[in-house]
Amino acid sequence: MKIIKTPLKKKDISRLKTGDEILLSGFIYTARDQAHKRLYEALKQGKNLPFDLRGAVIYYCGPTKTPKGKIIGSCGPTTSSRMDEFTPLLLRAGVRAMIGKGGRSKEVIGAIKKYKAVYFLTYSGCGALLSKYIKDNRCVAYKDLGPEAIYRLEVEDFPLIVGIDTNGRCVYKIYSYKNIEKERHRWSALTEGEMIKSEK
Repeated sequence: MKIIKTPLKKKDISRLKTGDEILLSGFIYTARDQAHKRLYEALKQGKNLPFDLRGAVIYYCGPTKTPKGKIIGSCGPTTSSRMDEFTPLLLRAGVRAMIGKGGRSKEVIGAIKKYKAVYFLTYSGCGALLSKYIKDNRCVAYKDLGPEAIYRLEVEDFPLIVGIDTNGRCVYKIYSYKNIEKERHRWSALTEGEMIKSEK
C-alpha cells in the first residue's frame, strides 16, 4: 500500500506501477461529461478556468444528493471512456491524474504516457462506502449542472488502484479480466462487512 497526497507532482507518481494499491489524501475535483465539455471548450477558447488544472486529480463522479447531516451522498465512479475525447487536452493543460472505472482509449493511454500522468481505478458499486473517505465537499464550478457540477472534495486515505501508470502500462493488459473481477468481488465483500460493522 502506497500513500500519496495532492497536489500531485511528477516525482510522486513516477514511482507508481500498474496494479499498485494507493491511499490518496488531499483535494480532488469531480467532473463528468458536461463539466468536461465546458472545461474543454474553455481551454480551446483560452478562457479562465474555475480551478488550476496543474497537478490536479479529476474524479469521474457525479455525487448523489447529500443527505441531511452528511458531508456527501453516494459517490462512486462513472465509466471513464465517456471522457476520453476531452482527456488529452486536459492532460496537456496539467491534469496529473484521473479516477474512474473501466478501460481507456489508445489515444488517452498515449497521452497519459506523453504527459506522465496516471489513471486510477476505484471500486464501483461501493459509492456509499467511498463517501466515508470524504471530509469536505464544496461546489466550485458549473452549479447549474446539478450533480454534474464540479465539486472539490477533500479526501483522506481514498482507496485506489493504479490502472495505467506513467509508462502507459494498462492493468487490463497485464492482469486477466477474471483476476480483476475476483479482486473487485473480494473488495466488495470486505467493504460490505465494514459497512455492517459501522451500522452496529
